Amino acid sequence: MAERLSTEALRHARAVARSGSFSAAAREQGVSQPALSTAIAKLEERLGGRLFDRSPRGVTPTAFGTQILPLVERALAGLDAVPIEARRILESGSTRIRMGVSPLIKAALVTRAFAAVRDLPTPRELVLREADMADLQAGLLAGELDVILVPSVGPLPGLEHRIIDSEPIVVVGSRERTPVELAEAADDEFILVPDSCGLTRFTSQLFDAHELPLRTYAGEAASYQVLEQWADLGLGAAILPLSKLTSPDARHRVLHENGQEVEIFYEAAWHPGSPLAPELGRLVHTLAETAGGEPRRPDSSVSSRLP
Repeated sequence: MAERLSTEALRHARAVARSGSFSAAAREQGVSQPALSTAIAKLEERLGGRLFDRSPRGVTPTAFGTQILPLVERALAGLDAVPIEARRILESGSTRIRMGVSPLIKAALVTRAFAAVRDLPTPRELVLREADMADLQAGLLAGELDVILVPSVGPLPGLEHRIIDSEPIVVVGSRERTPVELAEAADDEFILVPDSCGLTRFTSQLFDAHELPLRTYAGEAASYQVLEQWADLGLGAAILPLSKLTSPDARHRVLHENGQEVEIFYEAAWHPGSPLAPELGRLVHTLAETAGGEPRRPDSSVSSRLP
């Protein structure tokens, strides 16, 4: 009898393909790097060919891996869909849509979500859960959530997704009210929050995309309100979406790049295998349309989802 493929090894291989690093994949999978390398070596032996090449520039798929890894991705997506379908069957009488939202999502978007759910052909109740991005994606894959709203700052492999809204980015802490160019703002020292809601990742991507240094304050704020308070104290500057200001009168400057507003984009994601997929697609379409259509990504914005 042929030896079965290890699901764990397939997940390890997928993690390496996504991150381009054995060490990063090991951290993501919660195993040691030697254990992950051993599992992938056994998988390669079972498949009959090497999946990855290592070089000083990182890890890249071999010609064999380029053909096999998409099959691995699809196979794992199918497995991940099983608990979603099982949970849905057990809760077949439910009239709920379970929506996860990042703390970064603006309140106006959540309000539109309630209105969009009421307009669905089948009346449903919208149940919200706020959590960090990693927990939201895990909840979606585990079938505990039906759709998530997150900032567009990272990949969403195996999921349907669509940009549904955007808003300007502001720099907090200056007494001036005129727009500030990104290159000028780079002279400041920035206060950051933990990299869980997407704001710190957005800030890092913004500066990296324009090859500007990101100078950071030695401490770390726990909330957007604290970011604003510390910036007012003169500890540094802070980047926030406009909707997260405590007041329209709060001291801030709209961030520009070559005269254009820098924006952060938000997207909805859901599992294509969900029995609610048609309704979720309609819900997401309504959210995008009520934002004035799917927003165009300006050249100055680096909020695009990673490939």
